[in-house]
Order: sequence, then structure tokens, then C-alpha cells
Amino acid sequence: MPKRVMFTMGDIACAEGALSAGCRYFGGYPITPATEIAEWMSMRMPEVGGAYVQYEDEIASITSVIGASWTGAKAMTATSGPGVSLMLEAVGLAVMTETPLVLVNIMRGGPSTGQPTKGQQGDVMQPKWGSHGDYQIIALTPASVQEMFDQTVQAFNLSERYRTPVFVLADETVGHMRERLVIPSEKELKLEYRKLPTVDPSEYLPFKPDKDLVPPMALLGSEYEFYATGLTHDERGYPSDKEDVQIELVTRLSDKILKNADKIIDIEEFMLDDAKIVVIAYGTPSRSAKRAIKDAREEGIKVGMLRLKTVWPFPEEHIARLASQADNIVVAEQNLGQMYYMVKAAASPTPVHLMTKPAGMPQLPHEILQEIRRIKSR
Repeated sequence: MPKRVMFTMGDIACAEGALSAGCRYFGGYPITPATEIAEWMSMRMPEVGGAYVQYEDEIASITSVIGASWTGAKAMTATSGPGVSLMLEAVGLAVMTETPLVLVNIMRGGPSTGQPTKGQQGDVMQPKWGSHGDYQIIALTPASVQEMFDQTVQAFNLSERYRTPVFVLADETVGHMRERLVIPSEKELKLEYRKLPTVDPSEYLPFKPDKDLVPPMALLGSEYEFYATGLTHDERGYPSDKEDVQIELVTRLSDKILKNADKIIDIEEFMLDDAKIVVIAYGTPSRSAKRAIKDAREEGIKVGMLRLKTVWPFPEEHIARLASQADNIVVAEQNLGQMYYMVKAAASPTPVHLMTKPAGMPQLPHEILQEIRRIKSR
């Protein structure tokens, strides 16, 4: 298809990004503020020869996505925090079985039912710590309608490359704001696909990794026979309770992400060359921070921003380097402090200040500017 331009909301941009990435299966259950993704997919999937299924709940949705992925389909679901809570056990299954999929979370206020129509960034720890056991995850944090499209495509690429679930974490404001969206032509898109096995079926070991620590993935119904289980398993896929098998497996599942973190992590640096105050933000607060930093620069304050476009894996080393040149770091979050603690640990001993707003509106530019002034005057 040729390049298209739309004026639309972030949720729809996300759906279009998935379709452009080659997603041909969506399994979901409607939940505010992610419902528009499901609605759009229900209309568009038949047009591209894909399948849309609305299930009875979020558990059925995510497990269906796992099954669809094993047939070879690029598959996704979309929900909000309460739905993610129900999906997290299956996310662990997808990690253990190395199943590529994309899970979009349009974050709202919580805990529990919270504020369904208000935005918050209260779920950024869910992907990393919500399931049980030792595992690593990839999570992206878009800040605009265009990035909802771009990072959804990126999420599918990363998922296919590393055979892992990938989260797109967007606060409600990003999901529901309307902006200009440019959808690239098919020729402009750079899409990735999972590796398929090339060895003779008699020699195939379904969980034997290549040098990149990622095993080729056979598809259900192909000539390759395999067994996939959430139990600890060896390279044949057979369950094992041996210590060395567990250590080797969970270490590899983590290392395939951690050892490629420099290829996965995506950040934006803004006016950081001489910055003595560094604002760290992601999602909607980063938009306000950029405006505040421009105003502060006009007042002669040396301040810049590190925008986290990827929160998992966490850019610990990059933050540590920034902290070595900065006098103070400010973390602007739409919660009571979640990434703040990660930043604080990475930046030590540089002072880290939390600017928090755990309600429906993110920090406004003048509020962040006021915090920058306060720190400068200390």
C-alpha cells in the first residue's frame, strides 16, 4: 500500500501499526481505555485476511494469542491494567515457551477498577515483575500518536527477533489523543520475521539456540515434530527437574535479552550536552518536560531530558553515565514513583528527585519548570 496520512487517535495508530507489521490475529476483550484498538481491529482484520476474536475474558484472549503465534501468525492483544493482571501467568508461559506476541497496555488509574477513563503510569512494573520466576521482558513507552504506530511495529520486530512477548505501555492520554499520523508504504517498512528451522526434521531440537541465543521456531502443523511446555525443559522440549537444565534455560532466556540490551533499548536525548539538571521521563510527561526545558534554557538553566522510549530492559548504564555529569536528576512520572526507584539505584550517589502526579492529568509544563527552578535555587 502507498503512504497514507491520517488524523487519528493513538489507539487507532497502534492498531494500524500492528496491521502494517503483519499482525493477522487479534484476540481480545474490551476494556477502557484500550477498547478502540479492539474495535478498529474488528473492522480492519477481515480487510487484510486476518482473524479477530473477542473472548469471554483476558485469560482466554492471551492464551489464544499464544496459540495463534505457534501457527505462524503475528499475533497481539490489547488491554489495560486490570486485564494485564489476569494475563500475567500466560505471559510467563509465553516467556518459557519462547512465543512471539505483542501485548498493548493502555494504562489507566488504579489499583483495582480505579479510574477507567483517566490516564496514569501505574503499570510500568507489571511487565517485569508481574509474572513469577526469573525472566526478562521488553517494554516500549510511546509518547505520541506517531510513536504508537512506530513502536507497535518495533514491538513486533523485537518479538519476532527474540521470540519473546513484548509490551507496548502507553498512558491513556497517548492512547486517546488525536494527532497527525503518517503510515509508511510497504516498501518503507522494515519488518522482521522469526527464524524457521532449516535442519532435517529428524535432527530438529526445538529449543536448541543459535549463537544469538534464540532457537529457530517450527510451526504447528509443519513437518517438524516438537513438544512445547511451560515446565522447565531441555533442548528437546522435554520436561526436566534437573538443576543444570533449569539454570541453563532461565539464564539463556534472560541473556537473549540482556546481552542484546544495547540493540533493544531506545532513548531520546534532549539538550543534554551541558546539562547539570537532567529530567528523566517517558510517555505523556516527557512532552510537558520538553516544553519546560526549553523555557528553563531561556532562563539560563542548564537542563536537559532523557526520554525513555524503552523501559525494559532498563537503560541502567546510560543513566549511570548521565548521573556522573549531572548535579541533580528529576524523574517525572504519572504515578507515586516506579521508574524513580530504578533511576535512583542507577544514578547513585547523584541526588534523584521525584515529581509525581498519580491522577488523571500528567505534569504540565509550568509545573515541571517550577520544579527545575526549585532545584536550581537550592
